[in-house]
Amino acid sequence: MPAAPDDPPAPPELVTLQVWRVPTGAVPRALGRMALDRRSLRHTPGLRFGKLLGTGYGVTFAPGDANLRRWALLACWASHADARRFDSAAMPARWRRLAEEQWRVELRPLASHGRWSRQAPFGHPQPERWGGPVAALTRARLAPRRALTFWRSVPPVAAALRDQDGVLAAFGIGEAPVGWQGTFSAWRDQAALRSFAYDCAAHREVIERTGQVGWYAEELFARFAIVGSDGTLDGRDPLA
Repeated sequence: MPAAPDDPPAPPELVTLQVWRVPTGAVPRALGRMALDRRSLRHTPGLRFGKLLGTGYGVTFAPGDANLRRWALLACWASHADARRFDSAAMPARWRRLAEEQWRVELRPLASHGRWSRQAPFGHPQPERWGGPVAALTRARLAPRRALTFWRSVPPVAAALRDQDGVLAAFGIGEAPVGWQGTFSAWRDQAALRSFAYDCAAHREVIERTGQVGWYAEELFARFAIVGSDGTLDGRDPLA
């Protein structure tokens, strides 16, 4: 029986995040790839949702926080086989040749709330127990009139995130080449992520102000089981 129009989308079978760090001299070519590869990405077989992303250092959350040497691709796949085929395709091969370091992490959605480009890319997963490492992704499209107050309010959260027990990796993500509008973080387990979400005073304060100020025109939060990874990020394997 076909799904009713209001049925929530099924979660993708696999979500991948690929992160490439390029040499300083390759930054102009990386910017060019960001522009050119968006079109080819749309025609990738089995890709349900994909975004080429700039990244940030995770210090201030403002546009000046952009890391022009590190770029990423988030992809939601209909099947593991589609993801494997893409790994040998021309587009990721070009990025691998450009990069001096790369990290690829495989994810399974555990929870997702909100929208990204008016879509629910990670579906609405059924609750399940997971005892291994997890990842969290936040993404927001800032309301233009509220951007300045947002950037002023969140640096304490960034500082708390960097120092939080159990965080394995954390950096900013954004769909524009400059600046970023969200975060990706990897955690030792769900208990460590919950501790930051609910026990960190700076984080709680920003969450409370979100409803009061109306910073976002669109927002999404998703949590994932980390089911595989390879490569390094900043010279180390975050999950080792």
